[in-house]
Amino acid sequence: MSGLPALASGLVTLALAYAGFALAVRRGLAPERVPRPEVPPGRSGRAVAFAGANGKTLRGWLLPAENAGAPALVVMHGWGGNAELMLPVAAPLNAAGFALLLVDARCHGLSDGDSFASLPRFAEDIEAALAWLAEQPEADRARLGVLGHSVGAGAALLVASRQPGLRAVVSIAAFAHPARMMRRWLAVKRIPYRPFGALILAYVQRTIGWRFDAIAPVNTIARAHCPVLLLHGDRDDLVPYAEAAEIHAARGQAPVELACIPGSHDDYGDAAEAAGIAVGFLRRGLED
Repeated sequence: MSGLPALASGLVTLALAYAGFALAVRRGLAPERVPRPEVPPGRSGRAVAFAGANGKTLRGWLLPAENAGAPALVVMHGWGGNAELMLPVAAPLNAAGFALLLVDARCHGLSDGDSFASLPRFAEDIEAALAWLAEQPEADRARLGVLGHSVGAGAALLVASRQPGLRAVVSIAAFAHPARMMRRWLAVKRIPYRPFGALILAYVQRTIGWRFDAIAPVNTIARAHCPVLLLHGDRDDLVPYAEAAEIHAARGQAPVELACIPGSHDDYGDAAEAAGIAVGFLRRGLED
């Protein structure tokens, strides 16, 4: 019996250590909320709110095209972003005749928070946005697409692999594999992979409920049900252009195009050039 108190004490210590580890990881990975205006600045459009997963409310901006029933896109930002930060590339698409729903993912912008954010949850938010957009008179439900940046791009590719009704996806600056992205983050934070980094990656996969291999763009791309355009900046020092080429090489029989554009990661390359390439691609995919 004398060993039982010591065992109980040890278990309590381990439980407290794990709880502290989990809290530190969640805080370290939590996205920053970047404020944005409630309504679209200086343009026609309206603020919208609709139901997302887990009973959360998602918020964003609906920018109509000149004509009702236009081809339409859900536009998803990257980690720590919001709807406003997507305007440089989204505004030219709207001017070209596409209706746009710029949405804040959970834990971002003006949308509700949740227990954590993740690539699969970004994908859930894109799917909720597509379902809402399909019911709006501004959009043609038979001509829907998605444009995403960074994590939002990876989420868009995951959606493309499981939503056969999509007509087109534009991926800007997607990373090839979450594990590699996480290891770069660990290096920036100067956290050694063994043993701490490996434990963090295992914890993240357990928390989000997905193995990284199952959601990695390099693996989901071959299952895309629609044409995909991969856009990537040639000076992207966060996600090297080589990763876009790797995703493209893994496309299998999926109809995937790759375009290298001038620029880095967070400016989406050159916004005007990116938008011009995207418009041509989307007209082929959404307007035929």
